[in-house]
Amino acid sequence: MDFGLKDRVYIVTGGTRGLGRAAARELVADGARVVVSGRGKESVAAAVEELGGPGQAIGVVADNADSATPDRLVAAARDAFDHLDGMLISVGGPPAGTSDTIDDDQWRAAFESVFLGAVRLSRAAAAELGEGGVIGFVLSSSVYEPIPGLATSNALRPALAGYAKGLADELGPRGIRVVGLVPAHIETDRARELYGPSRDPDSAFERAAAGIPLRRFGTPDEFGRSAAFLLSPAASYLTGAMLQIDGGVRKGF
Repeated sequence: MDFGLKDRVYIVTGGTRGLGRAAARELVADGARVVVSGRGKESVAAAVEELGGPGQAIGVVADNADSATPDRLVAAARDAFDHLDGMLISVGGPPAGTSDTIDDDQWRAAFESVFLGAVRLSRAAAAELGEGGVIGFVLSSSVYEPIPGLATSNALRPALAGYAKGLADELGPRGIRVVGLVPAHIETDRARELYGPSRDPDSAFERAAAGIPLRRFGTPDEFGRSAAFLLSPAASYLTGAMLQIDGGVRKGF
């Protein structure tokens, strides 16, 4: 199936690793051009090279928590590719911790990167996009159920999902879609970090996989293909939707 991505332009924040990089890779594979951002100069350069280099991808060293980042990314897309068709807002998960171990400074930092940074980015994208544009948010299964040991994610991801749903109503009359991607049990570096404290991470992975209806963890590429579809014109009547990419773990509708 042709998703209609050829020559469309997307910004992918957090596009240098994990789920963001997988999404950028699948967008480019279907003919799109991308602006990827990340906090490390070397990781940004490596991602751009993998994605085909100038003409196909450009990179910007930027932090989602920086209030200047949204305008910088939109300007980069405009300068390199003349227009913008969509943005995928992906940010690394905040540090693990429980409510009694996370201090005020950590809460503020998580709020700036996970929530307020995403709001600023979506605001800049909405100002630039025209009819047919799309804004995607990479969320987490904590949108639906708390994850033990991830107090900040449990608080901020559901809030961001609520914001995304409201934004879909606001932007719908302009023909701009807003979608959420809700991954769980995808085998990324972040997942490995969360299982790392276990005495036997491999066994912990196996036990977790046994509780997934498909009996395995998903791959970043599987997430990336789902993201590419949701961001594409092929999904032109999907807005306000939250797509679970979790191997069937969540049992509710």
